Amino acid sequence: MTDATTATGPDDASGPLLSANNIEVVYNRVILVLKGVSLSVPRGGITALLGANGAGKTTTLKAISHILKGERGEVTRGSIVYDGTETESLTPSDLVRKGLVQVMEGRHCFEHLTVEENLLLGAYTRSESRAERREQLDKTYAYFPRLRDRRHTQAGYISGGEQQMTAIGRALMARPRMILLDEPSMGLAPQLLAEIFGIVDRLNREEKVSFLLAEQNTHAALKHSDYGYILENGRVVMEGASEQLTENSDVKEFYLGLGESGRRGFRDAKHYRRRKRWLS
Repeated sequence: MTDATTATGPDDASGPLLSANNIEVVYNRVILVLKGVSLSVPRGGITALLGANGAGKTTTLKAISHILKGERGEVTRGSIVYDGTETESLTPSDLVRKGLVQVMEGRHCFEHLTVEENLLLGAYTRSESRAERREQLDKTYAYFPRLRDRRHTQAGYISGGEQQMTAIGRALMARPRMILLDEPSMGLAPQLLAEIFGIVDRLNREEKVSFLLAEQNTHAALKHSDYGYILENGRVVMEGASEQLTENSDVKEFYLGLGESGRRGFRDAKHYRRRKRWLS
């Protein structure tokens, strides 16, 4: 695997919007979770981060957004570059102000607040007039018309799909350039999942928001992304254009359920035993 390219300076349009370069993450100063992960997200792209539960997807997103410390985790090696600037000295709030926003796994809405109050919290880092905030709120409702109808309802009383929409809408209120979206399909019916991915496509196409999408639903993630990385045991074991990954025989068997044999890990595949440098 080739390390992601590091941009040369702020607002360098020739480089990726985000790159993680050979990062390692340790929890409790003992448990090594990520083992030299490198990835890159182009400006205006949708990049999928795939893998089974426990592969390291969520940890990768939290390392990028700098929220590991609350869980006694830290990046002990490598670098993360966002918009041409190394992020080591930046706080999570700094990153949000710069347009990098994470939507956490499990929605994490404030259940005692209304839908609209949840959305407005997404704009707390921005110094905007009331009219500008109202304009952004109206734009958010245009993407999520269900939320307009439920805007005065407490978030604890809306459906899981509507909570996911609220979480993404809250991120949109921050006027993001990039969203780290963690497991949006979790617990959702196929129809709701298709609706949410359709909105992700629109935000990418119409608002030019880049996405790093961590997802166990490999089929949906590859369908709605341009490029993908597959994680296993804290390492990237495969990467490529989404169309190529969809047609890869090993991906079909291990992640799309299209093989004749039972589900296996990449360690069990002869194809990857020949690439010990990825898994050793």
